[in-house]
Amino acid sequence: MNSKYIWAMALLLVGCQSTPTSTVQQTDAPEKASQTVMVESSKPVQKPVKLTPQQQQDLWQRIAMQFKLPISDDPSIEYYRKWYLKHPDHLKTVSQRAEPFLYLITTKIEDRGLPLELALLPVVESAFDPFAYSYGSAAGLWQFVPVTADRFGLERNYWYDGRRDVNAATDAALEYMTYLGDRFDGDWENAIAAYNSGGGRVSSAIRKNKKLGKPTDFFSLDLPKETRGYVPKLLALADILANQKEYGIDIPSIPNKPVLAQVDPKEQLDLAIAAQYAGISVKELQSYNPAFNQWATSPTGPYAFLVPLDSVDRFNEQAKKNRGKGIKLIRYKVKPGDSLSVIAQNNQTTTKVIQTANNMDDVNIRVGQYLMVPRSTRNNKQYALSATNRLAKIQSTSRGQLKSEYKVKNGDNFWIIAKQNNVSVQSLAKWNGMAPKDTLRVGQKLVIWKENKTGAVVRTVFYNVRSGDTVGSIAQKFKVQTHQVLAWNGLDKQDYLKPGQKLKLYVDVTKVGSA
Repeated sequence: MNSKYIWAMALLLVGCQSTPTSTVQQTDAPEKASQTVMVESSKPVQKPVKLTPQQQQDLWQRIAMQFKLPISDDPSIEYYRKWYLKHPDHLKTVSQRAEPFLYLITTKIEDRGLPLELALLPVVESAFDPFAYSYGSAAGLWQFVPVTADRFGLERNYWYDGRRDVNAATDAALEYMTYLGDRFDGDWENAIAAYNSGGGRVSSAIRKNKKLGKPTDFFSLDLPKETRGYVPKLLALADILANQKEYGIDIPSIPNKPVLAQVDPKEQLDLAIAAQYAGISVKELQSYNPAFNQWATSPTGPYAFLVPLDSVDRFNEQAKKNRGKGIKLIRYKVKPGDSLSVIAQNNQTTTKVIQTANNMDDVNIRVGQYLMVPRSTRNNKQYALSATNRLAKIQSTSRGQLKSEYKVKNGDNFWIIAKQNNVSVQSLAKWNGMAPKDTLRVGQKLVIWKENKTGAVVRTVFYNVRSGDTVGSIAQKFKVQTHQVLAWNGLDKQDYLKPGQKLKLYVDVTKVGSA
């Protein structure tokens, strides 16, 4: 090769290696700069990765990305859309209540291949309140009425109400929706309407429209007023969730990750002991497991709990270590006047449970006999969300009128009692945490709020217990009943008062002065 070419090539190579990248900024090297830019621009630009619904950080976003139902321009949808937008605090409350349960519900819906709009049904039904109880005797997140609960195997007894069991009731609701979706040939608006008013009523409306040559879509059907608003309410909410930025609303996000997991100790547990196993408070445990009415799970099950994910291993370890120690038994000596039902009531259990614990074939007992009675390890007020304590809170809520109490007699019903006291059936039921169709039992205590025509001035008084005080002496001092003091403060007859303990009383100050 020619020596000139060799030197030329060497110089060219040295020049290329020694040229810094910063020369692309120098004005005296426009060609090199142009060439360098061309080289860099030729690199492939990485497109942002599109996340799947399951990869979203916000669980509401995961749900909204999978909505399928069309949003029509029907005025009823616009009405509810405006309502939600004017009441952002409602959606904030709903989001807070939904947080423990929404992931579980969402994954169950996805597993069944159902529309994700169904995750919004608990918002419309109960505002995601697991303790919700309606005028029509419907209970829980999914608002099952007794007849539908029976149809889908949701058990109800003294200890347990499956309608409020979030896990079991969600399975039942989705099984019901699957059936309705098939029944109405995949028309989910009509299926959702049927969840509210019943499949028979929607089918009847469809047959009527067919006979008249009218369309059979939801908005064309002649349905009850409540149902005509039910579906638009859900669709309006879906539209807002899917388009939060456009509507200028910020719904509190929920992390897209599991919160709770199910554990099953396979034996009856006192809720206080179960909470101790999980390392959480009794109230927190009850908030996740609202189906348990009393201080323990049912003697015959189900026994399963939902607990925080990070409590599962601890719970299982403690349950295994303490097998057979989940219920406290007390040795009770039968007194004059006792009956098995009285002993059961005083210890918040049932006659059948005491019979089982003592191998009894009948209810006959004798004075001086010793019985083994299952009893809670904590006093009643520690089980803050039990049915008894929830009822006491409802009944003690002031209605701004004069409060009286009524003891149910044989032959009574809501209509008779309401008429005797000149109040409405609906109000009487509401004051007592019930529905007008619910059955009353003899001896049951109801509160009645009436217009104050006696001149009574009822005030809330907080009393600090002193040494030597008893519930009876305090009741006498403030001219109230002993059982009222117990109910107002979630106390049992067996509870001892402690000096310094604070009691809430509702006192007629015209009888006792300024108290």
